[in-house]
Amino acid sequence: MRVYVPLTLPALAQAHRAGELGPGPLTAYAVTPGLREWYVSDDIEELEYAALTRAAHGSLRLLAADPGAVRKRVVVAVDIADGAVHADPDQAFDPDALGEVRLEAAVPLAKAAAVHVDADDAAVDVAKAAEALAAADGGDADAQFVVDGADDHELLWFATQEIEHLIAG
Repeated sequence: MRVYVPLTLPALAQAHRAGELGPGPLTAYAVTPGLREWYVSDDIEELEYAALTRAAHGSLRLLAADPGAVRKRVVVAVDIADGAVHADPDQAFDPDALGEVRLEAAVPLAKAAAVHVDADDAAVDVAKAAEALAAADGGDADAQFVVDGADDHELLWFATQEIEHLIAG
């Protein structure tokens, strides 16, 4: 199963040093029954893109909690055994938890298929979105508009061999 693990660049650097994403438990995103029903699609590529987008929102939350982190969303796509992924059936259709899964144990970075990171030109919008996140969560429509502005930036795809370059800059 492909899962998308939200991180920040400092967390990616730590994972690179440790050789694993973790320790567990980790929150990740995947194509779950709730996400399938919400997205109303049978196209696996569209569904995986939706899970990636959910993970990008998770990364934004991590950025909001870490004001010192470089203002770029980071998502690591990892292929792991289905049995290592747990979805909470009580949250299957909760709009805030769509696609959310839990990984109980650390995941070797060698299982990563790719890394998705914002381009440099997204940093200003991502920074504004991270700042506005708490207000958006409180129902502020203007803040939600700012948060949604981060979605105007597509995450770039990087091979796992490029992680060292990503964390160096």
